[in-house]
Amino acid sequence: MTRISTRPCPFRESEMLRQNGVHPVLARLYASRGLTDPKELSSELAAMIPPSGLLHIDAAAVFLADSIAANKRMVIVADYDCDGATACAVALRGLRAMGANIDFIVPNRFEYGYGLTPEIVELTAREKQPDIIITVDNGIASIDGVAEANRRGIEVVVTDHHLPADTLPAARVIVNPNQPECGFPSKHIAGVGVMFYVLLALRAELRKRGAYETQPQPKLDNLLDLVALGTVADVVRLDANNRILVAQGLKRMRAGRMHAGVAALYRVAGRDPRNANPFDLGFALGPRLNAAGRLEDMSLGIECLITDDEGRAWQLAQQLNDINLKRREIEADMQDTAMLHLDEFEPAESSTICVFDESWHQGVIGIVASRLKEKFYRPTITFAPGADGWIKGSGRSIPGFHLRDALDLVYKKAPSLIDKFGGHAMAAGLTLRADAFDAFAKAFEEVGRSWLSKQQLERVIETDGPLEDAYYTTAFIQEMDGQVWGQGFAPPVFCDEFRVVSQRILKERHLKLLLEKNGARYDAIWFGHIDSLGERARVAFRLDANEYNGVTKVQLLVEHAEPA
Repeated sequence: MTRISTRPCPFRESEMLRQNGVHPVLARLYASRGLTDPKELSSELAAMIPPSGLLHIDAAAVFLADSIAANKRMVIVADYDCDGATACAVALRGLRAMGANIDFIVPNRFEYGYGLTPEIVELTAREKQPDIIITVDNGIASIDGVAEANRRGIEVVVTDHHLPADTLPAARVIVNPNQPECGFPSKHIAGVGVMFYVLLALRAELRKRGAYETQPQPKLDNLLDLVALGTVADVVRLDANNRILVAQGLKRMRAGRMHAGVAALYRVAGRDPRNANPFDLGFALGPRLNAAGRLEDMSLGIECLITDDEGRAWQLAQQLNDINLKRREIEADMQDTAMLHLDEFEPAESSTICVFDESWHQGVIGIVASRLKEKFYRPTITFAPGADGWIKGSGRSIPGFHLRDALDLVYKKAPSLIDKFGGHAMAAGLTLRADAFDAFAKAFEEVGRSWLSKQQLERVIETDGPLEDAYYTTAFIQEMDGQVWGQGFAPPVFCDEFRVVSQRILKERHLKLLLEKNGARYDAIWFGHIDSLGERARVAFRLDANEYNGVTKVQLLVEHAEPA
């Protein structure tokens, strides 16, 4: 079941914002998203939270500065998703600019699993002989891996944003806003953001040591296109600080000041960076980078982001595009299989979904989990075969159900079921023995039953209520496009009652509508929906500027509609 609801909007806060010169509709949108201080709207770099708020960041800066001075060999061990790839590129470019002797290695997820494992440490030691390993977007759970590095005399710097377990690894330094006692206000910063902050602190330390008295200091703001891409693609909450990082990155892209690989990904995705927006990063560039880590190995993606050769970047972007097409085919097959497994599935009787299939590809299960969660609106974990009798699961959740905590609870109740797990509130991964699948699914469903109410299992389309007639304009759409919307700072969705003037089915897949309100008529389209509406409908919609034959008109993109 889906129902439309209107976000409550605190009148005083929206009035205060309006009096501070904020557009009246935007004032209402911001206030209902919990934004009360006009200062939080600043997208200038000066408004960023200073690095000093991150626990141990000064120790990391001193350690790295000393290591650069001693010409120590550093190797980055990256995670294999978009956040990991951008964080690796940011670390490589930034540390090189500050004189570090640095290289990277990215584990193949199928051979080595996730994080800094003892096997990865062994491989890194063999291939790269480092003095120092720096993890990006992983490492907070790598207790055994760090111990193995220490045993070999390799020092480890962990930079991560994932939630830690009860014990932390014995690394030389850990920078992670989610570690105990870290007072950094933005707990939602992505792995790439954490690495960017470490570079800022390192540069300040080198400045203090007089490194830039005779030469200009490296410009770190030119890394912001990569920071923005990793932040949006990792679907972290866009709090005020993340919005600054993303806004600054988008601003650089629109001005054409981006790295060769980012420009090549725009080109291969058929998007125009002059109109760069968060949607492009999350749905066009991100998936193409992620595909490499899902199906092959992420070094292709990282190479695309670290090359300054435009021809090479274009070649790599095309390869990434091909891999992404293959990923889509595999995903479509897996989804069909999943629907067969769920043929008997009765949403009314279950609060969670667990599916396993022998034929599935472990690099793509996360996307399939995501699609099933969208369809059935239940916390979902999909499993694929791993090595020697193990299966790997990737889960996606719904609001109100903290996935990592749920796995933790299953683990505490039945420690023999889960081998290892990790993740966030909305996404997590785990490994179990194939023969434990049924017992796990049952235990997971029990947590779902005890945590989720009937209301929480209803999909709610949150809207911002009616939009005044005067703002159905391209000028207002431009006003909205100037802001960074995304995870945790939802894009505006309005809701109103309309008379349905006409409706027809487009390309057998979409419903094309003509809607009328107060004598004004609006074109509307409901993608992926073909059931017709009655004469009057309550419609939840987003505004879109649709260009056709050189004329730009406002059209409504329908999110949901119900009889009025």
